[in-house]
Amino acid sequence: MTRPTLALALVCAAQTACTRGTQAAPLRLGTTTTVEQSGALALLDSLHPPTPVRVVVAPSGTILKSAAAGDLDVVLTHAPSLEQRLLIDPGHAAQRCPFVASRFAIVGPPGDPAHAAAAATAADAFRRIAGARATFISRGDSSGTHVKELSLWNSAGLVPDSKRNVWYVQAGVDQAATVRIADERAAYALVDLPTFSKLGGIGLRVLFAADTALSNPYTLYVIRSASDSGAAAQFSAWAMVDWRNRLLAVRLPDGQAAFAPREGGCSSPT
Repeated sequence: MTRPTLALALVCAAQTACTRGTQAAPLRLGTTTTVEQSGALALLDSLHPPTPVRVVVAPSGTILKSAAAGDLDVVLTHAPSLEQRLLIDPGHAAQRCPFVASRFAIVGPPGDPAHAAAAATAADAFRRIAGARATFISRGDSSGTHVKELSLWNSAGLVPDSKRNVWYVQAGVDQAATVRIADERAAYALVDLPTFSKLGGIGLRVLFAADTALSNPYTLYVIRSASDSGAAAQFSAWAMVDWRNRLLAVRLPDGQAAFAPREGGCSSPT
């Protein structure tokens, strides 16, 4: 199942509810384009959640703002700093559930003109790209990937500006589209590894991934204003077992796990 940004989809997992035309409102789940494009959302579609789910897909920043406005019941995002500022600090999160973590990687052309593959850290790789003025394609969309990218530039002591730095391009599109643009331009990009593994016909190569700074943690939140707090809590408890276990079984092409578990269970963030 594919969904454009901000698309809605109903997961009719509770078959009796779907076939008998129940009037119960489906749970409103907000999640990110990376969750969709990595295949994680397809696994949810194949399972049987305890309640019908309507899914909204958008960048993390958009999802978190919608949740804060009361338009979503549960969210799964990967932008810790935004989650803290938009959900936890204002008190919008009733429960926080450490879900899974994937890894980001710096990808680029096989020739690697910036020698990013020889870097000691992710920040060093970014400094090499900037030093070589090698084209870098940024999502530029307040997504979890974009937030991570900006933190890496900050660690590198750099603030790239697309107006002043012609090598730095802000695409303003989702992860898959960003990578395809980078591929067309023989450029560098930051990408979630499970998503990258799903893309076919790409000439870019994974150049650097060996840094704990490239961890990509996903967290599931039950929103305090959930229309049915019982259903939201029930879904979250189910997701932490059934959905998460299926994700932990997914392997990348090299045989490594696509997702790793995160420690801890659901708890109040306050």
